[in-house]
Amino acid sequence: MTTPLLRLGTRGSKLALVQTGLVRAALAKAIPALAGDGAIETVVIKTTGDAVQDRPLSEIGGKGLFVKEIEEALLSGRIDAAVHSMKDMPTAQPDGLLISAFLPREDARDVLIAGDIKRIADLKKGAIVGTAALRRKAQLLHRRPDLQIVNFRGNVDTRLAKREAGQVDATVLALAGLKRLGLAHVGSAIPEDEMLPAVGQGAVCIECRANDAKTRAWLSEIDHAPTATCVAAEHAMLAILDGSCRTPIAGHAILETGGVYLRGLIARPDGSELIAVERRGLASDAPTLGRDAGEELKRRGGPGFFS
Repeated sequence: MTTPLLRLGTRGSKLALVQTGLVRAALAKAIPALAGDGAIETVVIKTTGDAVQDRPLSEIGGKGLFVKEIEEALLSGRIDAAVHSMKDMPTAQPDGLLISAFLPREDARDVLIAGDIKRIADLKKGAIVGTAALRRKAQLLHRRPDLQIVNFRGNVDTRLAKREAGQVDATVLALAGLKRLGLAHVGSAIPEDEMLPAVGQGAVCIECRANDAKTRAWLSEIDHAPTATCVAAEHAMLAILDGSCRTPIAGHAILETGGVYLRGLIARPDGSELIAVERRGLASDAPTLGRDAGEELKRRGGPGFFS
């Protein structure tokens, strides 16, 4: 057997494997040495977030539950790089690890899946909506306090099947994942002024060891700088807010003529209060913009907002 030149760690879900396939294809195209059969190995690692499906993430440890075991494999040398959905990433990496590259970001919006119903406003009174994301729950209830929100976890296929079976009237999923799975036709995209995406949503990142010069050099060949800039703004905001899965926080940055446009918000879990901010500035100032937005949200929310 040929010894692989690069071992990529990933979760085992269909979406995670598709995303890892995109990373493999990008690397093979950019680096001839990685184009041969067996040059790149995919290593599937089961995470706590995958293993525990009966409770919201906020009850079992919050953000990081889909990356912890993969990062442990990276630190131990079992894998050389890790492919993650950026929205699963904590705001800081363990000592010795860093995010070295991003693929070009997919559409960051959420999608309402409710049969023939296309808009949140058109859901029937008291409709049951399945989601495990506090961010989605808070924004849904802010617009429609009458909705019944129930915990809804599992991979994309599982959640779609549960809705088809009538367990809920509607659910909300990320458009990026649906598109990567060939399911872009399912549901209707929700405008960002109705539901702001999660920080990092739609972005795939690749993490490696800081002292692995060869892997870092390979990953630099596929890094999409515009995505890195936008995510830097979002994560800087999140870091100020000390965001986790226990806190309804949303944020999305885009590049526009002249620089970066960042929108962020915090909300109470029951949707009773929502505070939003916007920032515009130079792309080179993206982290500063994010921190400034986070400070304003923190100040306006006050000390008891996240308790």
